[in-house]
Amino acid sequence: MAAQNIQRQNTKRSLLARLALPAIGIAAIAGAFFAAPLLNLEAAPPAVAQPATQQQPINRPGFAGEDFAALSKRLMPSVVNISTRQTVARGDGLPAFGPNSPLNEFNDLLGRGQGGLRRQSSLGSGFIIDASGYVVTNNHVIDGADEIDVNLSDGTVLPAKLIGKDEDVDLALLKVESRTALTPVPWANSDTADVGQWVIAIGNPFGLGGTVTAGIISARNRDISAGSYDDFIQTDAAINKGNSGGPLFNLRGEVVGINTAIISPGEAGGSVGVGFSVPANFAKVVIEQLRKSGVTNRGTLGITARSVDQPMAEAYGLKSPSGAIVTSVTKGSAAEAAGLKVGDLITTLNNQAIKESRDLFRIMGVTQVGAQVSVRYIRNGNQGSATVKLTGASAAAKKPTERDVAKELTNVLGIKFKAIEDTDRRRRGIPASVRGVIVQSIETGSDALGKLPIGSVVTEVHFQPVSSPDQAIAAAEAAKRANKPVLLQVWGEGEVTYVAVRAR
Repeated sequence: MAAQNIQRQNTKRSLLARLALPAIGIAAIAGAFFAAPLLNLEAAPPAVAQPATQQQPINRPGFAGEDFAALSKRLMPSVVNISTRQTVARGDGLPAFGPNSPLNEFNDLLGRGQGGLRRQSSLGSGFIIDASGYVVTNNHVIDGADEIDVNLSDGTVLPAKLIGKDEDVDLALLKVESRTALTPVPWANSDTADVGQWVIAIGNPFGLGGTVTAGIISARNRDISAGSYDDFIQTDAAINKGNSGGPLFNLRGEVVGINTAIISPGEAGGSVGVGFSVPANFAKVVIEQLRKSGVTNRGTLGITARSVDQPMAEAYGLKSPSGAIVTSVTKGSAAEAAGLKVGDLITTLNNQAIKESRDLFRIMGVTQVGAQVSVRYIRNGNQGSATVKLTGASAAAKKPTERDVAKELTNVLGIKFKAIEDTDRRRRGIPASVRGVIVQSIETGSDALGKLPIGSVVTEVHFQPVSSPDQAIAAAEAAKRANKPVLLQVWGEGEVTYVAVRAR
């Protein structure tokens, strides 16, 4: 039988990174809306038995007589597709063939030239949380990206700026500028989400675009060994590669969770009805911190702890297992300053009951540095309490720094052109009637990387015929001043194609 995988669902067009775990594996997978009228399943009157010829339709979403159409139509404009591009290394380590070599055209195929780099793309999902242009997604959707685009449901493509990310919780916050009004969606109170409650997921599975699936909340508080703050909502709504970062909605049109991972057999990564979402109440605290400062401000006690089994519980005078036993206290930590010791069994933190050790980290995950929290514990059979002032986590997220790509490029396209010479015409079979310039090299950071093969013949730059490198760059600069992508007309083997390149 194929081994199960837990997969984070973003669609990558190259190898997906995987982190092996015991029995299961974590692998990379990948809105905002006006509140919809409440479709209250619980409030529906109890069914009354009717004669077979007089049975009434069941007016509940998902059953005959009613569906999710109105809710989906309202929510679709607030869910976005996210596409990213990044430059990655590829090649055999050998130097590139020279521009006049007959083998020059094989540089791209072999990954030579441009430092052995190539362009890699990935797709995921996200949703709008503020009309000013803030978009939420998963960190693994945009991780390592040089460029991020947010694709709206009407086809509009907006370049996005990374505001901040939290690798521990796998969340990221983006910002776009739009000339048209954006529709945000509210957060739900995920603490009130019940097992069995209807939910719908909207996202970009396999790059297909806006797709709606429906299901229920299958379980709460799932630990899938993805990190220290596991507290996932489990759903049987279909979630696939490309759904990462997309919203899980309740029937009020509120985001109850952010779709992040699935369990799936084999390598295909398809849904088998076991998906996981970051709860809204946890996510919105993280997102608000990223919005304010670009980093998370998560506090820590400075301890390690383990859960309690039945024999341990009895040793501490408890009838059933609960709490977390402190197994180490970091020197100079908040816990040490408050007098906590190895062997203390923590029963409550910040007035919240601790059932197992991960509850400690779940609570600290949404508690800021400097906050004072109460701790109750059992030591040597006696009850104790302390007030702890949380300190900063040693692995706090770093605020992303934007690359100054413009300084890396020698011109607005990052393309080095050369005039067509007689030797080029003979070697490449370029007819005398074709006028243009040859792409000699493409610089790292150029949007043309991966779009335009080395050796391509560019005949027009943004509708202007060109026959010299200076003409090509001048036409590109004019398009940039008009705030438009640069459209390149490319000749090859008797055919004409077009490539759009963003100027820098």
